Amino acid sequence: MRIDHYLEFHAPAATSIVVAVSVFVLDEAERLLMIRRADNDLYSLPGGPQQVGETISAAAVRQVKAETGIDIEVTGLIGIYSDPEHVISYDTGEVRQEFAIAFRGRVLGGSPHPGTDSKEVLWVEQALLYELTIHPAVRLRIQHGFDASPAPYYS
Repeated sequence: MRIDHYLEFHAPAATSIVVAVSVFVLDEAERLLMIRRADNDLYSLPGGPQQVGETISAAAVRQVKAETGIDIEVTGLIGIYSDPEHVISYDTGEVRQEFAIAFRGRVLGGSPHPGTDSKEVLWVEQALLYELTIHPAVRLRIQHGFDASPAPYYS
């Protein structure tokens, strides 16, 4: 179980920071690749933690494939998100401070299907994103992905 706390006065204190990735991928119809997370039922960009022995871009490619069935290549950096007001608590007792690197990715192939950390994989038109339950920290990454700023965001 995972609970995201954001700007909550009574949020638990962070006990760790784990490097994670999230990936903004558009298809040829300009629809955004999204998952519905298995651990909290929220819609999100595909992504997850970097593993020891891999580069951060390799983590992005691996996580997208594992969660969506889609093969991608990393094409750019959207930003670095490390807001200490966003903590994630797990039923194990761990509480992580947000530390995510958001990338742009380009589809190379594959077919969409949920993986171990996702309940659903979908391509969503930008105008329909408001209909999905998405954490504010993820919405910020999505906004920055669509903004296509030449300079990466960082917090």
